[in-house]
Amino acid sequence: MKRKYDHKIGIISDTHGLIRQSVVKSFKDVDLIVHAGDVGKPEVLETLQGIARVYPVRGNVDGGKWSENIPFTEFVQVGKKHLYVLHDLNTLDLDPVAAGFNAVISGHSHIPKIEERNGVLFLNPGSAGPRRFKYPVSIAFLYIKGASIDAEIVELE
Repeated sequence: MKRKYDHKIGIISDTHGLIRQSVVKSFKDVDLIVHAGDVGKPEVLETLQGIARVYPVRGNVDGGKWSENIPFTEFVQVGKKHLYVLHDLNTLDLDPVAAGFNAVISGHSHIPKIEERNGVLFLNPGSAGPRRFKYPVSIAFLYIKGASIDAEIVELE
């Protein structure tokens, strides 16, 4: 069966050291994974790297020797699309339109959200780690086909 997209990207954030089996199953057919920070433990990244290439950024809970080589921001090119990744959207210090980004991916708030501003997709997958407050446990996917980019948030059990 032919895919309806050129690239499927798994988006995850705020795992806080927990990698659920439902995440592993959901990401089984992704081309790459973006982790928008608050990884929590290196084992989370090791598990994700067993599925696909991972582009992580460092969140406010990521400290210690294991996280020293994780950048605070990341640029990811997928096909003709340019993604900017950071943990806390409130620390965004560039104009994504002027910089040529098609999407800005962040975490931190634990609130899943898809929004378009000035032609740029803003995506927060929510939190895939331990449940906090009344927020859902969720991940997201980006689907890229040619010039189009679509996002989907998926709540996990």
